[in-house]
Amino acid sequence: MRTHRRLFFLLLAAGPLAVVAACGSRTGLLVPVEHDAGVADTGGDAADAFDSTLPDVAEEPDAVEEPDAIEEPDTFIPFDAPDECPDAGSTLIYVITTANVLMSFYPPTASFNTIGTISCPDPGSQPFSMAVTRGGIAYVLFQDGNLFQVSTKTAACQPTPFNPTQGVFPTPFGMGFSADMSDAGPINDAGETLYLAGDPGGMVGTTPVVLGSLDTTTFLSHPIATVTPPIFASELTGTGSGQLFGFYLSAPIGGSMAATIGQIDKTTAHVTMSTNLPAINIGGGWAFAFWGGDFYTFTAPDTADTVVQRYRPSDGSVVTVAGLTGLEVVGAGVSTCAPQM
Repeated sequence: MRTHRRLFFLLLAAGPLAVVAACGSRTGLLVPVEHDAGVADTGGDAADAFDSTLPDVAEEPDAVEEPDAIEEPDTFIPFDAPDECPDAGSTLIYVITTANVLMSFYPPTASFNTIGTISCPDPGSQPFSMAVTRGGIAYVLFQDGNLFQVSTKTAACQPTPFNPTQGVFPTPFGMGFSADMSDAGPINDAGETLYLAGDPGGMVGTTPVVLGSLDTTTFLSHPIATVTPPIFASELTGTGSGQLFGFYLSAPIGGSMAATIGQIDKTTAHVTMSTNLPAINIGGGWAFAFWGGDFYTFTAPDTADTVVQRYRPSDGSVVTVAGLTGLEVVGAGVSTCAPQM
């Protein structure tokens, strides 16, 4: 569910970006499958990202109140995901800005709440993408490829063992969690997988996106396949029903700049359905997330401000619902506990 400031826009100093309207969609509107399992109430605080003793079952959330500060640990603590969504706060959409400001966004009221400024030790680089686990932990990727674990309760930050030079999967990349579903239920202990969308060579927007995954225990990345038909500069978001969606360009930089949302098969990397959205100007940085049957896009057409738009697959409407002045959202994440319909 990620998104980010795009490095490839530095290549475009010779001319402005243009968004070209595309007619219709390749295979029609996206209508996610309704899935009630694991959906939590939306009224509580986010789970403590560094608490490895989270309960095995969901508890009734307390009334919303200002969270207490926690002490950041000195060493990385792997996340041991519970079987159920531990806290209703993890069903909010979380966003990160180029200024390192972590915020939550509540879709029913289209309102933002500032959590804090993350202090990840990555001088000279900005956030690029973000994804959030069903336990309320945010993974924030920086432009230089360093990956950090961030508390969505306090904005406290700690490094992960991820090595941006390992493997063959390029960095930086878009990110999003999707639930692991089979006839027998979840297929790994966490019940979800972190998927990646990157461009070979790391030049975002110039070559077709490769779909991959990241093991959040070993922090090794695994390529799956090049997405077909080709897509460019994609962000990802997933659902508790096991779906995976991309928000991307339909052509490389210099070609058609139509914004598109498409459903991606997690095994074959094939786009199974897609919808072009000429009403959305993705500008110089973008992010999106799925919540309650709708997609929420965060774009920066003017680079300094963020526009929030809601795409509703059920009727094809695109509506501007909110905005941020002076803050550029470049990453968004939502847990697979979020409402599906």
